[in-house]
Amino acid sequence: MSQENQTFSSDFILLGIFGHSPTHTFLFSLVLGIFSVAFVGNMAMVLLICLDARLHTPMYFLLSQLSLMDLMLICTIVPKTAFNYLSGSKSISVAGCGAQIFFYVSLLGAECFLLAVMAYDRYVAICHPLRYSGLMSQKICCFMAASSWILGSTDGIIEVAVVLSFSYCAREIPSFFCDVPALLTLSCTSTLLFEIMMFICCVVMLLLPIAVIIASYARVILAIIRMGSAEGRRKAFTTCSSHLMVLGMYFGAGMFTYMRPVSDHSPTQDKMVSAFYTILTPMLNPLIYSLRNKEVTRAFMKVLGKDKYAE
Repeated sequence: MSQENQTFSSDFILLGIFGHSPTHTFLFSLVLGIFSVAFVGNMAMVLLICLDARLHTPMYFLLSQLSLMDLMLICTIVPKTAFNYLSGSKSISVAGCGAQIFFYVSLLGAECFLLAVMAYDRYVAICHPLRYSGLMSQKICCFMAASSWILGSTDGIIEVAVVLSFSYCAREIPSFFCDVPALLTLSCTSTLLFEIMMFICCVVMLLLPIAVIIASYARVILAIIRMGSAEGRRKAFTTCSSHLMVLGMYFGAGMFTYMRPVSDHSPTQDKMVSAFYTILTPMLNPLIYSLRNKEVTRAFMKVLGKDKYAE
């Protein structure tokens, strides 16, 4: 009975996602490569937007916040995963597990709200260009970005407090990090009330931003269709399509993971989906935004000293 009622008095064991076969070694190397690209790409985006005065606009300020969130997210998950794989140790302390839960839940939630703010920003820029400076002033933009961070952190605090209050019958987490759905499968006590609470949180954190995004882009698409300029339509579609690519990947993975009952979760599926939104998406975000954005490319060339490309 003492084992059945054990809480977080000892370390957990992360079963990981890779073995030591040649195929898994290759996949692990691929993950490290993706991590490196994501780290450098997001760091570069943050620095470029801070250093180039021409990028000090609401759109790029919000993009810098997105890159900062992605940078923190991959640093929350990948380094510990890599250390455990290379060292052969699979343990994670109680404090480490709680920290992972807090940071990744907070960052995922904050990013959901921030993506909604970014969609609203594009709506105002395209549908109300003459009122843009007033509707998206520096004060309003900073307030909306700060609200995203605060709402995400609030969700992270609640989930950590509840998850750490459960008793666990086993210590082996069927994931490569302290993922909440994977952790709940180890609980000795009923987690039904928490699952209901988590579902309600997901409605707020996922469906509410999606509603704002759909409403914003519905108006944007109508405005684009009415544009008389072919160049204007092309530029608007290029900007919006980049945003929509991120949204489809991010929210789809989030709903698949957190809006299903714990009993319906498959460890293999959860690992793959978790790897997608915690590792792959943070790499894609700066690539999608930077490669398809002339102003970011120009700022990058300027930093490299190629002034003739920066003009």
